[in-house]
Amino acid sequence: MTSVDGMEVLQSEDAGRLGRGKRVELSNFSKLELAVKIAGKVTTEDLPRMCPLLSRETNPRYGSDHRRVVEIGGARFGTGLPVVIAGPCAVESWEQTLELARVVKASGAGMLRGGAFKPRTSPHDFQGLGLEGLKILRAAGDETGLPVVTEVIDVRLVETVAQYADMLQIGSRSMQNYPLLVEVGHVGKPVLLKRGMAASLCEWLGAAEYIAKEGNLEIVLCERGIKTFSSGEYSRFSLDLNVIPAVRAQTFLPVIVDPSHATGVASMVELASRGAIEFGCDGLIIEIGSGRNDAPRPKCDADQAIDPPTLCQIIRFINSRQGPVEGKVSVLGWVR
Repeated sequence: MTSVDGMEVLQSEDAGRLGRGKRVELSNFSKLELAVKIAGKVTTEDLPRMCPLLSRETNPRYGSDHRRVVEIGGARFGTGLPVVIAGPCAVESWEQTLELARVVKASGAGMLRGGAFKPRTSPHDFQGLGLEGLKILRAAGDETGLPVVTEVIDVRLVETVAQYADMLQIGSRSMQNYPLLVEVGHVGKPVLLKRGMAASLCEWLGAAEYIAKEGNLEIVLCERGIKTFSSGEYSRFSLDLNVIPAVRAQTFLPVIVDPSHATGVASMVELASRGAIEFGCDGLIIEIGSGRNDAPRPKCDADQAIDPPTLCQIIRFINSRQGPVEGKVSVLGWVR
């Protein structure tokens, strides 16, 4: 390469790669700042335009740190007191669900979770009990006095699930199912919106805006781990705790963490939960299994289900980080 009239030019030894006799001018490339317009590319600077209903910038009444409080049957997200949601991955029987619901209640957790419709990677795996599972979950919630949350996976099922659940969950796989987001926005129930396993912050908040646009601002966000190069090597996903302060900076919606799916390893769940609480999340959603030796192995995600004593340890840790609120004793979102 040599310089001709101030321009760097490839010589004959480079010409074979580019075609003989062709003169290629290079010098300006290192000096130009190219403003490339990429279709569909968004950054956090675009959020006030993309999400005017949910952005802090377009909703100044929430200030820089206030959150919207979302209340479900006494459990209150966004107060600064973390709420724990716990229960089985999937509703498998009345006996199993009631046993675990009683564990959840006794631990001091605020809500009961359980899947009736399970979107599985293989169609041959257990898909849940469907309507029967919804009825069991509702009955277990009524028996223990716990509000319940369960996933809805299809626009055709929204009305049915809403009849039994206090809160509708949109799972990671469905985060960008926009017709489903619109439909859950219509029914008037609070929504737990999980982050897609490969979704950016902007895509996640954009999905929440679809729900808000239908008039439903009762939304709780949930970080549940994202795919990275190490996913599956020593944990199921990578838990992105950095997103918690980022979410709080951009929107007033409360955000909770799912340490069960993020790690996929029961022994990691407690530590991941502690980290999430330290990062300032508004709660946790945790999968649990029976502590009995004779209990059947869960049909879904058994390796990430913690036992009841571990759930209690997590809750004790949360309580140790919280002080009394307005002179009352607070237990994971419940004011007694």
